[in-house]
Amino acid sequence: MSTSPAGLDADTTGIAHPLYVDADGVNRPPGPDKHPSYAEFAASGSGVVRVIRTVNGRRIEAKLICRYADVREVLRRQTTFSRATAAHADDVDVSGTMLGMDGEEHARVRDIVREAFTRSAVAGLRGPLEKTAAERLAAITADGRHADLLADFALPFALDTICDLLGLPGDDRLRFRAWGDMFLGTADLTRDDAAQSELEMGGYLWEQIELRRARPADDLLTRIAVTGADLAPDVQIKLALALVVGGWDTAASSIARFVYVLLTREYAGHRTAWAHLLAHPTEIDTAVTELERLYSTTNGDDMPRRVTADVVLPSGTPLQEGDIVIPSHDAANRDPRVFDDPAKMDFGRDPNPHMSYGHGAHYCIGAPLGSLEIRVALKALLRELPTLRLAVPPGDIPWKAGHSIAGPESLPVEW
Repeated sequence: MSTSPAGLDADTTGIAHPLYVDADGVNRPPGPDKHPSYAEFAASGSGVVRVIRTVNGRRIEAKLICRYADVREVLRRQTTFSRATAAHADDVDVSGTMLGMDGEEHARVRDIVREAFTRSAVAGLRGPLEKTAAERLAAITADGRHADLLADFALPFALDTICDLLGLPGDDRLRFRAWGDMFLGTADLTRDDAAQSELEMGGYLWEQIELRRARPADDLLTRIAVTGADLAPDVQIKLALALVVGGWDTAASSIARFVYVLLTREYAGHRTAWAHLLAHPTEIDTAVTELERLYSTTNGDDMPRRVTADVVLPSGTPLQEGDIVIPSHDAANRDPRVFDDPAKMDFGRDPNPHMSYGHGAHYCIGAPLGSLEIRVALKALLRELPTLRLAVPPGDIPWKAGHSIAGPESLPVEW
């Protein structure tokens, strides 16, 4: 497994990327903490680090962009830093999805569903989300005083949320967990599984889209079927697929990951940050923002971009046309030029302009919904299960490997 590669910058030999990649080429983060090199890269040297990643058996050289201002610039300028022409450097095949598009093409697809994810639209979902969370907690507490918080609460809660918006039948929802785990795998060994899961999900979603074209309903699949009818079938399918897989797995993993951190880290004189929030419930919203900064669920930085013209970053580092760059929000979130004492978990941090949801045109469309889901879930857990604790030692919690979404494989808890 990689260790902290001290002092590397754009003029040195490339290091393996992602930073926790092992000898077999599998990304194996050992827990919720980000690699210690992120803070070093953001604070010292050029802030641009040569890295080597292996995608589909190919060795790809890239530059990891680590300073906050530089990352912001890369994410802001689609014409100079192209997603579409960097598909070959992606661990996950996002061709035909919003994530793999630039400019007008990206805007056209995004606009089909954008209104459903505005802050005002999402605010109207708070009541239904609180009801769903309460129902899920009632179900697990009725079964005793033990549960897997991921499988029994976070995953079904997040899956119900996005599937309700899309209008997917309740009986079909659990199929997406197996499909999603295969689709989001990043190790070369999972490529065949990923292709098979995409084929199965795609076939199912196309049937649902065609049904909405014949019988429109008040859901996102109807919006895709009707408003996006002129798009290629592949693009329509992948828009729905990205919303399902990205929407539920990111939110569920964040809930489980953040609960783990709260239950295992001291904070402000309290034995755990969980105990602190029990005593200071008004800090939950700012606590979530800080947890998003320090413990984002993206596993291995933002998606690559290809430089389309020679350019100089705000830090003064020159890039050449054809360079592959990987903006790192995890490094940017630790830049001391923007965040005082960036390694410290501070629930009172203000302002807190983290970039865990991206920036610019590719800012995560589901960020308002995902962030609300996390807040609703944590408030419900703190209220209903104040004595919540891990049912096993922290070191026994298994963490996902070879996956683009970081988080525990399971989270056994008791109360």
